[in-house]
Amino acid sequence: MEEVIAVAFGYLAGSVPFAFLLARRRGVDLRREGSGNVGAANVLRTTGVSNAVVAMCLDLAKGAVAVLVAQRLSAGPATPVASGLAAVIGHVYPAWLGFRGGKGVATAAGVFAVLAPVAVVTASAVFVVAVWVTRYVSVGSIAAAVTLAVMAATGDVPSAVAVGATVAAGIIVYCHRGNISRLLAGTERRVGERL
Repeated sequence: MEEVIAVAFGYLAGSVPFAFLLARRRGVDLRREGSGNVGAANVLRTTGVSNAVVAMCLDLAKGAVAVLVAQRLSAGPATPVASGLAAVIGHVYPAWLGFRGGKGVATAAGVFAVLAPVAVVTASAVFVVAVWVTRYVSVGSIAAAVTLAVMAATGDVPSAVAVGATVAAGIIVYCHRGNISRLLAGTERRVGERL
C-alpha cells in the first residue's frame, strides 16, 4: 500500500504546473505563447530569465521531493525510482492542464539528483556545454538525458536506478521529437532568437 501511495504522490507532485502558474501571474498562457510548451524553457522565452530560473528550481524540487517521500515510505530503490518516474510523467502529462505539460528535463534532474547525483552532475555539465556551443536548449536537453542514462548504467548505482534513468531519458527524447524534426529542418529556435 505504501508503494501505491508513493507513486501516486510522485505523480501529483510532478503534475503541479509551476511554469504555467508563474507565467500566468505575468498574464501569459504558456500553452498559447512561445513554443506552446509548459516548461521552464518557454518561461524563459515569454517572461524572462528570473521566472525561468524559479520555474526550473521548482520543477527540480518536485522531482526530488517525490523520491525523498518514497524513500521514507518504503525500503529499497524500486519504489523511489517508480515515484520519481511518476513525477516525470506527471510533469509531462498533468491532469490539471488536460495532460499537456512540459518535457520533464528539470523534474528528471531533481529525481536523479537524489538517486544518482554523480550522473546528474555530469549530465548537467553536458547540458551547459551543448547549449553554449549550439545555442539550442533542445540539443542540451537531449544530450543531457542520454548522458544521464549512460552514466547511471555504467556507474555505481542499483540496477533499478539505472533502468529508471534509461526510461526517463527515453521519455525526454520522445518529448523532444518535434524539436528533433525542427533541428533536422533547420527551423529550431536558438537561445535568444526572437519569437
